[in-house]
Amino acid sequence: MFLQAGIGRPTMERSISMPLGVVIERRELDNHWQPFGWRSVAVIPGAPLVDQWRELVRGERFVRWHAATLPLELHRSETEAYRVNLSGRSPAIYVVLRSIEPSEITAGNDVGPFAVTASPYDAEGYMEGDYLVEAVPMPEGLIAWVQAFVERHHVDQPFEKRKRKYLAATGGGPGDQTGGARVGQRGHD
Repeated sequence: MFLQAGIGRPTMERSISMPLGVVIERRELDNHWQPFGWRSVAVIPGAPLVDQWRELVRGERFVRWHAATLPLELHRSETEAYRVNLSGRSPAIYVVLRSIEPSEITAGNDVGPFAVTASPYDAEGYMEGDYLVEAVPMPEGLIAWVQAFVERHHVDQPFEKRKRKYLAATGGGPGDQTGGARVGQRGHD
């Protein structure tokens, strides 16, 4: 909870944001159909914006770049997802990669970061599309930042079982053996 400037009334932010640098690795593969493999390997909390990919490390068969700085946004309505993430064995930031047009800015690479999230539910949604989603370890300071947000905003929602709604048009209702206006049930002719 924060105090509104000059008013003295408590307010709650709806969301907060932190820039995260995304470190991408391109590794040579021994595969005729796919010469390189891509993966996210780290995030850098509070990283500056980059206008083009910056090489960080080069090894014998791999290169790592600071490929982009993207906003990690936390929203009050998603605290349950953040709690699930933080309660796991190793909390993660999910980096979403997508195909891009190679250019000088991307160091000629055809895969690039698109989004970052702390929500495993959002990550799962991206996996249903044409995206590559990688979980990278959440740095300790970022864990504390997400945990503090959850503690300020999480409200447990009581479970409410849905009640079935019976439509008058079907003629059915609770306990009706015919099941309403069904046609062609075997053994009930």
